[in-house]
Amino acid sequence: AQLVESGGGLVQPGGSLRLSCVTSGFPFSTYAMGWARQVPGKGLEWVSGIYSDFSTYYADSVKGRFTISRDNAKSTVYLQMNNLKPEDTATYYCATAVFFARGTISTSDLGFWAQGQQVTVSS
Repeated sequence: AQLVESGGGLVQPGGSLRLSCVTSGFPFSTYAMGWARQVPGKGLEWVSGIYSDFSTYYADSVKGRFTISRDNAKSTVYLQMNNLKPEDTATYYCATAVFFARGTISTSDLGFWAQGQQVTVSS
């Protein structure tokens, strides 16, 4: 399996970014896909996820600001991040999942996962 992320970068508070994750090598439409993030010195957490039936999960900290979507024809999952805050600064990982648990997770909760994209929110 291969997952390739893009779209990270530096943005000012209140700004927006869109992360993309193009996948190959597995039956994308049958997998739950998610975005996890890690701040240095803190635990890994699921930010958002989308199941194969298109139902979604959002961490409380991003509800109303982030939107996850998937395009099964392109085997791609997206994370639209609006009204970004400095506390959103982290490395974001695209990954497959069985379930999106709240709170701190471990890398063993990620299935196939990408290399990570740095998102920095700073003025």
